[in-house]
Amino acid sequence: MSATTNVQPWPLVRQGDTDHPVRTLQHLLRQRGHTVVVDGIFGPKTDAAVRAFQTAAHLTVDGIVGPKTWGALIVTVRRGSQGEAVKGVQEEAAFRDLSGGPPALAIDGIFGPKTEAWVRGFQEAAELTVDGIVGPVTWQALVSGMLAG
Repeated sequence: MSATTNVQPWPLVRQGDTDHPVRTLQHLLRQRGHTVVVDGIFGPKTDAAVRAFQTAAHLTVDGIVGPKTWGALIVTVRRGSQGEAVKGVQEEAAFRDLSGGPPALAIDGIFGPKTEAWVRGFQEAAELTVDGIVGPVTWQALVSGMLAG
């Protein structure tokens, strides 16, 4: 049984969307050097950043973030990583935190022991390989909304 058997497909995200995983998308765009505001709104500036990224990555330029764009956009992160991609992982933790209390993880862009513990717990619950590394399969499980709400 492959690790991706239970993983939902990459979501299609486009201009006008405001729900999950727009904030994560915006963090990943920022990781790739695009100056978008992380506000959870896929507006004209996010659309322009997506199109610029698609152009640079030699993808179809349509402003729609689907499997090929997600695959090119994600960055593997692990303990010791820092930056916007780590904030994307931490946004995913916040998205799944329904406690109503303070967030389980600070969205600080530092992949420390708490972020690693959260990733391992997510991987175990999602029946993925538990290695604490957010690579392509774990990113896909995160942005597709697995184990959310």
